Amino acid sequence: MAVPHNELQADWDYIIAGAGSAGSVLANRLSADPANKVLLLEGGGRDNWIWFHIPVGYLFAMGNPRADWLYVTEAQNGLNGRKLPYPRGRVLGGCSAINGMLYLRGQSADYDHWRQLGLPGWSWSDVLPLFREVEDHADGADDFHGAGGEWRVEHPRIRWDLLDRIADAAEQAGIPRVDDFNTGDNFGISYFQVNQKRGRRWSASRGFLDPVRHRANLKIETGALVDRVVVEAGKAIGIAYRKDGREIVARASGEVILAAGAVASPAILERSGIGNGEILRVQGIETVAHLPGVGENLQDHLQIRPIYRVEGIRTLNTDYHNLFRRAMMGVNYALFRRGPMTAAPSQMGAFAYSAPHYDTPNVEFHFQPMSLDSWDSGLHPFAAFTASICNLRPTSRGSVHLKSADPLDAPSISPNYLSTEDDRRVAVESLKLARRIVAQPALAPYKPEEYKPGAHIHSDEDLVVAAGDIATTIFHPVATAKMGPADDAMAVLDERLRVRGISGLRVIDASAMPEITSGNTNSPTIMIATKGARMVLEDARR
Repeated sequence: MAVPHNELQADWDYIIAGAGSAGSVLANRLSADPANKVLLLEGGGRDNWIWFHIPVGYLFAMGNPRADWLYVTEAQNGLNGRKLPYPRGRVLGGCSAINGMLYLRGQSADYDHWRQLGLPGWSWSDVLPLFREVEDHADGADDFHGAGGEWRVEHPRIRWDLLDRIADAAEQAGIPRVDDFNTGDNFGISYFQVNQKRGRRWSASRGFLDPVRHRANLKIETGALVDRVVVEAGKAIGIAYRKDGREIVARASGEVILAAGAVASPAILERSGIGNGEILRVQGIETVAHLPGVGENLQDHLQIRPIYRVEGIRTLNTDYHNLFRRAMMGVNYALFRRGPMTAAPSQMGAFAYSAPHYDTPNVEFHFQPMSLDSWDSGLHPFAAFTASICNLRPTSRGSVHLKSADPLDAPSISPNYLSTEDDRRVAVESLKLARRIVAQPALAPYKPEEYKPGAHIHSDEDLVVAAGDIATTIFHPVATAKMGPADDAMAVLDERLRVRGISGLRVIDASAMPEITSGNTNSPTIMIATKGARMVLEDARR
C-alpha cells in the first residue's frame, strides 16, 4: 500500500520491530557503525521494575500486564479442552526479562538438520562460532564456550540435596552425570547453566542494549505498538506504529526487520497484507504477498508435570511455608546474592531417550524442588518435587493467525498439542521414564509418592488423558515464519532470513526456525539474531 511521504515521520537505515532477545542483539550490532541510523520499537515498557532483575521475579512477571502480553491459547483438544496462558515478554529484553534463564543451545544434530533441509550456513559448525562470539562464560573460553561477549552465563548459586539425590536416581536409571549440556550432545543429567551475573538476571536488554544506549545513531522507542509494515511497489519502506494514541509512520531507507517473536511477527506480517490470501481476505486485508506459510508451522515444547510427594528432605515447598526459612531467603539474597531467590524455575535438568530407537535424546526433564497446581496458585503445603518432562521434537504443528486487523487484539494461538500419534506415544513414554527414575534406590529413603497424575493410572490410553490434564507450555513457540529452500511452498523466508516476494524485509527471531531446537530456545534465538545482523550488514555492502 502506498503512503504519502508527508505521513512519514523520519528516515532510518534500519527499523527493528521488537526489542526482545533478537531485537536487542540486532540493535546492538546494526548501530555499531555510526553511519547506520537505527530505530528500535518496543510495544512494552522499560525494564525498570525490581522483579525484572531478581531471578525469582518470573513468578511475579508472568501474568502481570506490566511484563506480559497476557496471551491465551485456543482450547486444545490434546489438553482435554483446556486453554493455556501463553506468556510473552512485554518489556525491553522481551521474554529474556521474564523467562527461566536457562542457557541451552540444543543439539548439533538440530542445526545439521537445518542444513540438510536446504539451508546453507546453518549447520552446527556454522553456528557454534556465533554462540561463542556473544558468550561471556564464567569458566572462560574453550572450544565450545566464549568469554568477553555480551551474553553472560554462570553456574547456579543454589543446590538442593533433593536434586542431588534425583541425579543419583537418574544415573541408576542409565542417564549419566555430565558437566555441560552445550557441546552438541546433551545426553545426561546436570545442574543447568543460567543467564545471570552474580545472582541477578542477565536479560538481552542488560547484555546488548544497556552498553549501547548512549549511541547517537540508535533510538529506542518504548510503548510503540507496531501495526504493520508499509510496502510500496513490492518493497518494505517503513513501519506504522501506535504511540500515545496516535499513528506514526517511520521510513526505512535500508531494511525493515521484524523481531517481535513467534506470536507477534506473523501477526504483523498478516496486518501488512503478507500471508495466506484467504485468511487475509476474511480479515478485510488486501493481499500484498501471498505466503501461505505465515503463521503456520507453530512448534512448542509441551511440558508434562508429574509431581511426587516426599518425606524427610527439604524442598522449597517446606521452606516457603516456614516463616523463619522464608525470611532467611530474603536475607541470604540481600547479603550474598545466593539462595532460592537466585533460582531459575528449574535448577537441574536431564536430556534422555524416552525409547531406545531415537538417534539423539528426545526428551528433556526440568526437575524442581517444589510443586504447585499452577503458577498463580501458590506452592503446595507438603514436601514435593516436580519432574517436568517435554518432548524435544514434537511432530504436532499449530498456528498463529489474526482475529482482527486491530493490533490491540491478540491473535488466535493454537499450538495443536498432542495432535499426532507420535507425540501421544512420547507423552506416555515420558511418564513411564519419570516413574522409572523415581523408583530407583537413591530416592527410596524419601518415600516418593506420585501425587499427579497418580500411581493408579496405568494404561497408555489413560496416561495420554492424564498428560493432557497436567501439561503446560514451557514457553518455546517457534517457526511461524520459517526459513526454507525455494521449492518449499510453506517457507516464508530464504536462508538469509529475507521475506519471499518483498524486498527490504526480514524476520529475524524465533519465527525463522524451520524446526524447533532440542532444548530451550532463548539462546538459539540470540544466535539467529547475531547471524541475521551479519547478513544484513553483508548484504548492505554488496
